[in-house]
Amino acid sequence: MQPQQPYPAPAPTAPAQPRNRNRTVVLSLMAGLVLGVAGTGVAWALSGDTASAGGSPAEDARAACRALDGFDPAKYTEKGPAGEIALNRYAAADALSASAAAGDARYAPLAQAVRGSRARLSATFEFNAEVKKELDRARAFCEDL
Repeated sequence: MQPQQPYPAPAPTAPAQPRNRNRTVVLSLMAGLVLGVAGTGVAWALSGDTASAGGSPAEDARAACRALDGFDPAKYTEKGPAGEIALNRYAAADALSASAAAGDARYAPLAQAVRGSRARLSATFEFNAEVKKELDRARAFCEDL
């Protein structure tokens, strides 16, 4: 009679994935999307049809206002080209208004209003009354240019 061989131990399994992994992945993807959209918006704005390649603060402010004119908040969450256009125009308005304000303090209210609307949108994830109020403030500034 031969001695009995013990059954082999079960193979170790991979440790359970942490519950926060999915959240981390989603947040990382969202951060990458925001950075990509901002870069695309700036590139779109800078390669646009500006009157002069010099890029004065006044030209940047007017370009920011043109981007805001073409921005439709209702399309911001749409999938496909309409949503991409809205994302990029919003990002371009932010970047160009900040550029204008950096070059001339007279454009700081425009930059503050656009940046404020984007910050409120990031906090609420919807175009609520506060976000729209900031957008209206930016557009009112544009009317006075």
